[in-house]
Amino acid sequence: MKTAGIHHITAIVGNIQENVDFYASILGLRLVKKTINFDDPGTYHLYFGDNNGSPGTIMTFFPWQNAKKGEIGAGQVGTITFAIPKGSKAFWQDRLVKYNVSYRTTSRFDQTYLSFEDPHGLQLELTEMESSIKSTWTFNGVQADKAIIGFAGATLLSAAYSETNKLLEDGLGFTYVGKDGEFLRFVSEAELGNTIDVWQVDAAPGSIGVGMVHHIAFRAKDDAEQLVWKKEMEHLGMRVTPVQSRNYFNAIYFREPGGLLFEIATDPPGFTHDESQLTMGTKLMLADWFEPKREQIEKQLPSFHIREI
Repeated sequence: MKTAGIHHITAIVGNIQENVDFYASILGLRLVKKTINFDDPGTYHLYFGDNNGSPGTIMTFFPWQNAKKGEIGAGQVGTITFAIPKGSKAFWQDRLVKYNVSYRTTSRFDQTYLSFEDPHGLQLELTEMESSIKSTWTFNGVQADKAIIGFAGATLLSAAYSETNKLLEDGLGFTYVGKDGEFLRFVSEAELGNTIDVWQVDAAPGSIGVGMVHHIAFRAKDDAEQLVWKKEMEHLGMRVTPVQSRNYFNAIYFREPGGLLFEIATDPPGFTHDESQLTMGTKLMLADWFEPKREQIEKQLPSFHIREI
């Protein structure tokens, strides 16, 4: 079996207005869903992505304003890499400078990256990528021909990197393509979210908190394939959760041998089954089982605005 690649990445952040200003107003992503953390209904779960909320473009956040700062280390996604169109690097360099976002230029596997942090410490990169997929979303000065396309990939920090390498290749169906310094690269067959780099160092343990990735999710094409993935991961010795409805996809979770929390999420039903594509992200959407508590939930959630800055 082979996963198509990354479905979404979920991170913990602090102040919610700072979060939406950075990802919507500066990076130009679309807020495609405003909902709650099903495991913690007093917390938002915000989904950003392309104009349609396509798998491979979805960055999601739990804003925990008073949570402690996390520590980067083993068992975590080290860096999230976004893909930008060929020829757009200069635009993004100018834009980062305009918004006082410090960046540095790095390279890996003959690719150039603009590396920087978000306001809460998440490690991000932008890299140019040739893709037939084009953005159609425009906001706050980011035109569609310069806009982030989706994920290019992610780097993983593992407490048992050889086991993580093995799971990616033999379990999830990524293909090993080479080594550059202390990184091994694995790729999938998808156009977006198709690259995983694993640091070949047993990193010191990290701690979850603000500025850290909570989990990384890989794609299953439907519910039937997800159940096959569940059996396959259990056969490989993973302790896999039961299938859990996340309203916009179904999810299973397991912690891989290097300590990272992996999810396998279904592509369907997507983000338009409970609101139109045109209005996505404008209203607090609740799963049916939370609807009777809407008034109570809305009272405890802070307000925020998607705005041009």
